[in-house]
This record gives sequence, C-alpha cells and structure tokens, in this order.
Amino acid sequence: MAHPNATSEMAAESFVYSGTELDAMAEARNYCRWIMRYFAPYLGERVVEIGAGTGTFSELLLNSERTADLVLFEVAPNLFPLLRQRFADRDVGLHFGAFDPTALEGPADSIVLVNVLEHILDDAVLLSQIHASLRSGGTLLLFVPALMWNYGSLDKAFEHHRRYSKGGLVKKLRAAGFRVKQARYVNIMGIASWFLAGKLLRQTTLRPAQVRWYDRWIVPWSFKLEQICEPPLGQSLLVVAVK
Repeated sequence: MAHPNATSEMAAESFVYSGTELDAMAEARNYCRWIMRYFAPYLGERVVEIGAGTGTFSELLLNSERTADLVLFEVAPNLFPLLRQRFADRDVGLHFGAFDPTALEGPADSIVLVNVLEHILDDAVLLSQIHASLRSGGTLLLFVPALMWNYGSLDKAFEHHRRYSKGGLVKKLRAAGFRVKQARYVNIMGIASWFLAGKLLRQTTLRPAQVRWYDRWIVPWSFKLEQICEPPLGQSLLVVAVK
C-alpha cells in the first residue's frame, strides 16, 4: 500500500553520525547491488528500512519490482535532512528517530538493516521489536560486519559496538523468535583489507578512492565466485530470517 510522503518527528536519540562510513558506501555501487541481489528474492511488498542514512540502499529497495510501500527510519539529525531531500518527490514514508513500531500503519512484509545493527547498543531489544512488527512469514534482511577479532580503528571511528559471528547472530535471532533461513559470510577478500586498514594502519576513515577501487576491481569477480561457493569466512554476514 503506497501512502503520502510523511515525516514523523519522533524523539530521536542524541546521536549525530560522525563517521565517514556512509560517504564510503555511496561509492560502493557494485557492493550495494550485490547485497540487493541476495535480498531481492525475499523482499515483500511492504518494506521498512531501519537506519536508512542518506538513502543509498533505499534507492535500490524503492526501485525493486517487489516493493510497493517503502518506509524509512533514520535517527541521525545530520543525515535525516539529506534523506528527506533525496526522497522529497517520491512516494516514501520518512521517519526521523529510532525505529518506532507504532509509526507503522500495519505489519511489514520485510524489514531491512544494512550495516546498522552493529550501531545499536542493545541489539536484542531491537530484534524483538522487529519481530513484533513483521507479519507472520515476514522477513528480516540483515547485513552486518563479521569477525570480532577484526574489530579495529575503523570500527571504533564508525561507532560500531561489535562485529558478529555467524553462530552468535543466529542465536540472537532465534532468541527473538526468528527462524533463520540463510546466514552466510560474504566478502572474504575484504577481511585482509579491513585488517590492514583498521588493525595495522589504524585508519579512522575510508577514502572514497579506496572504496571505488575495491568496488570496481575486486567486488564484481569475488562476489560472483562467492555466489557459486560460499566462503568459510567473510568481512560481513548476510542473514535472512523469517517470523
């Protein structure tokens, strides 16, 4: 069900996004498209994205043939105006603040979080809220950073509370009431580059040129191989969970 573009001025957490993670992700066009390819078969018509940022991934969700109704939540006051500007003339529901299930008109078919759950201090509470906000059979589509031993200066700068293991995340999802349909590591090539940047070089930002190079020369062929053969480890985890 489509609805007018609406803004809910909810009480936001005192949070201003200070990292450059989203600036870097804006350059990762192939990377985002590959995530969307994994998610696309599981998308329903009524889609909610939590932590939409400036709307880079939201654009892909909106352009999906499956999406009929898109609702976006963004808590950072320095990002929400950019999100609102981006979708000013689009049929998208916009909400400023933390995820609020009462702001939804009804149960969602799919709820999407791309590089967001790691920013949430109490992720178990959010997962429970998401479960309650989905229709029966609805899907939670998650993309999160993996391997806590690879937590470094970049994670700290990007305000990540954690990186996830497959087993640990699956356990949290099951505790929230989900049935995990798919949980897989992705981007095995990114493990070394993240370790180099965040553990050895102690970088606190990703330069757009770095991201563009990796997105152009590494992602296309490495992600194709990973679709054929799932890697044993990866820089990130991709999860599809069902209510």
